[in-house]
Amino acid sequence: MTDNPFGGSGGFDMNALLEQAQQMQAQLMQAQERLAETVVEGSVAGVTVKVSGTGDLLGIDITPGSVDGDDAESLTDLGDVIVAAYRDAKGRADEAAATAMGPLAAGGGLPGMPDLGQPGGGSGQLGF
Repeated sequence: MTDNPFGGSGGFDMNALLEQAQQMQAQLMQAQERLAETVVEGSVAGVTVKVSGTGDLLGIDITPGSVDGDDAESLTDLGDVIVAAYRDAKGRADEAAATAMGPLAAGGGLPGMPDLGQPGGGSGQLGF
């Protein structure tokens, strides 16, 4: 495999390009599997929410005595606290995903290829 997917003599090396794409796909799949297995917690006012690294809600723990089950206002507040705890956990999961996916999620593309889909990564138009 050459380092230049376009070939050293100006030719286009499609096999090298396809091999690089397959390697990137394998790396992406591995990162996604690790994220799915990751558990992240977010906590607010006696409520802990667990989400996967992909943001799926896994569980909610409420500290006993933190809510009066007979008080309607307290139960309404509990809903708000659960949402806040979920947002905290989801934010942490998003950070974990950004770290795990790294340049793969940033649209880094293949080496030697312009990044047409990202701001500053080209003109946004194909240059034929």
